[in-house]
Amino acid sequence: MSVADTIELSELEQDALTEVVNIGVSRAALALRKMVGEHVLLSVPSVEVLSRQRAATLLVQQGGDELVAIKQSFTGAFSGGAMLIFPQSRSLELVRAVTGPEMSHEEIVEIEQEALTETGNVILNSCLATMANMLKQPLTMSIPHIIKGDGSDLLTQVGEEGDVGLVLFLYITFTVRERDLRGYIAMMMNMSSLLALKQLLGAFIDETMGEEL
Repeated sequence: MSVADTIELSELEQDALTEVVNIGVSRAALALRKMVGEHVLLSVPSVEVLSRQRAATLLVQQGGDELVAIKQSFTGAFSGGAMLIFPQSRSLELVRAVTGPEMSHEEIVEIEQEALTETGNVILNSCLATMANMLKQPLTMSIPHIIKGDGSDLLTQVGEEGDVGLVLFLYITFTVRERDLRGYIAMMMNMSSLLALKQLLGAFIDETMGEEL
């Protein structure tokens, strides 16, 4: 049995996690819409628990070798690091969507890191805060920062928990101002954090099903 097989989400748990994250992403879309002044669509079609190596391979396949990520650590009932990841070649497009068409290319390059950090902060905070609220467990979040590299580089830099490392991998697509900007959210957790999240999802499912009866 591989490391990634040691923790599996049941169909109900995966559905519950997808629902929780979808609500967080919807709130992130509203916040981002205020930043860009136009309609923003974000979706979460899939949620998987993968080994770090498999997640890195998937990132390279989907986003290429050069990636940029806004990373934010979180601690609480479950802890780890969350990243908003997208191809580095599209980073200026995202900044232009946030800042508007009035700024020159040179000005956009100058404020790229600040704009990306703020955008990642909006999206990651919305997702993590919503997860915390719905699972009724507080999370403390760090100030986000930018890291660059390929999939393996990014996930290695998030592996701060001293464990083998599994990745809760959420694939999202977001569209801003008719620009097709595809991004990903990855959450790195150690084994104990994933087990804690699994238990919280079980409690969430029991409560939800109890309300429906």
